[in-house]
Amino acid sequence: MSAEAHSVGLLSPVILLAAAVIAVPIFKRIGLGSVLGYLTAGLIIGPFGFAFFSDSASILHIAELGIVMYLFLIGLEMKPSHLWSLRREIFGLGTLQITLSSLALTGVGLAFGFSWQIAFIAATGFVLTSTAIVMQLLDDRGDINQPRGQKIVAILLFEDLLIVPLLAIVAFMSPDPVVESVSSRWQGIGIGIIAIAGLIAAGYWLLNPLFRLLAAAKAREVMTAAALLVVLGSALLMQVSGLSMAMGAFLAGVLLSESTFRHQIEADIEPFRGILLGLFFLGVGMALNLSVVANNWQLILSAVVAMMTAKAVMIYVVARITKTSHPDALDRALLMAQGGEFAFVLFAAATSAHVIDETIKSTLTAIVVLSMVLTPVIGIIFKKIYKPSHQENLDGIDEANGLNGSVLIIGFGRFGQVMSQSLLANGLDVTIIDSDIKMIKNAEKIGFKVYYGDGARLDILHASGAGNAQVIAVCIDDKNSANQIVTLIKHEFPFAKVLVRAYDREHSLQLVKADVDFQIRETFESALLFGEATLKAAGVSQNEASNITQEIREREKIRFDMEVSADDLYASLGVRYNNTTSKTTKSLIESKRDRDI
Repeated sequence: MSAEAHSVGLLSPVILLAAAVIAVPIFKRIGLGSVLGYLTAGLIIGPFGFAFFSDSASILHIAELGIVMYLFLIGLEMKPSHLWSLRREIFGLGTLQITLSSLALTGVGLAFGFSWQIAFIAATGFVLTSTAIVMQLLDDRGDINQPRGQKIVAILLFEDLLIVPLLAIVAFMSPDPVVESVSSRWQGIGIGIIAIAGLIAAGYWLLNPLFRLLAAAKAREVMTAAALLVVLGSALLMQVSGLSMAMGAFLAGVLLSESTFRHQIEADIEPFRGILLGLFFLGVGMALNLSVVANNWQLILSAVVAMMTAKAVMIYVVARITKTSHPDALDRALLMAQGGEFAFVLFAAATSAHVIDETIKSTLTAIVVLSMVLTPVIGIIFKKIYKPSHQENLDGIDEANGLNGSVLIIGFGRFGQVMSQSLLANGLDVTIIDSDIKMIKNAEKIGFKVYYGDGARLDILHASGAGNAQVIAVCIDDKNSANQIVTLIKHEFPFAKVLVRAYDREHSLQLVKADVDFQIRETFESALLFGEATLKAAGVSQNEASNITQEIREREKIRFDMEVSADDLYASLGVRYNNTTSKTTKSLIESKRDRDI
């Protein structure tokens, strides 16, 4: 092969990488974010800029793998139990938002003079929010694992599922004779169900043994290859079954969410995800056909404004109906007001089925792409002119930034206030963060310096000095948030000692399994002392009351340690140790434990 051929082959990736490397840091430096940087770079180097590339569709097709890998990583953070807890948001909130938004957007299309078929296609394409853009914006803000972020993720997952029935509806709308029989349609549905069941079965019985085998071989590059194989294989299985690639990757991630190899897999996939997702945004920027916009600029610009406004209003209404606060509802409405990448798939299918023509397809595509480009801009403007509810009250309160204490305390309620006193009295360098503004102000009145910050966000932990802290004490009273913080700390700051306030016995067991250095139930010791005082008040001697308290404390420790051991044994057998376990099974497990001891 000639040197010229080599240089031509390398030119395209060099231009793509150079555009990203130049544009993204500049846009982030001036506060416009990485997404807008990628989109602008794509527009500049694309067919309607300097024309380094002529086929943006092929780049978008490859870059869709970025979305696939992003959904896989999101799945890794969603244990099946957590996903089940979001079922109302996925199917209830998602259905309500999609239904109302589709009706409103169809009305907008009819108002612009389109036929009902075109108006419906435009509405259903625009209602499918851009997973890539919203996820990236949530990630930049550190909101993916926050309650408001989790609701948005749930809605996006529902929209991923929706693409399948929408494509079927487009086929029914075709004016051409429908060759496909009813039986073949049912056959397609059956294939999809079988594919999902097969993926779940493979994840449950094959993935963990596979990664254990590869880990034993101690070949890091093979582990990375296996992680990519799982992501791409699950995506391919869903694609050939007529379903969403992203949904297949997400399911694979969920199935591996409780694996001991979860963090290793996440670290292996992350670089590929970032590069491909950036490539996707570059492709979207290239896809903005400026000639179509120039020829139909009045229609396109007015349609973008009307459709984004209608969708945002409906999202806000649904959010308020479901008792979301005004700031969070407004934030969700602006964040999800754009069309998404699945619209391109839907418009292409509608064109193939002769429901819309190429001119309409180009116009609708330009509307969706322009809405995607405008979303980061609107977010920045919104952030400048409107402060979220917690920001409105931050006058006089310092946010966590550039802190560097040897002990980091997360949560300064009653528990944190009491435990911190001995540290401060000893002169230790203590950093305290909390997200309750009222509590922070009250603490400052009595001489405590508490910084504003959410300990469940990685950026806040870094800003609070978690990377340099010898000890991190988690003192919040929400066990789910505490577990999330512990997982984050153990993964990102493995050298810090982690001490956690436990909510109850079950939470204590979870924390022990998470390998924290110390945990204590918030009411256990105080209840023991209260019982000891009651004994003395009832006439029992001081010595006897103290002995009884100590005996209970030791007996509870033995029972707790036995339960931890039993859970470990049950986990190795694939079952869970609890109060409903049969006596026979318990005795077998306990006898095995005794033999092992």
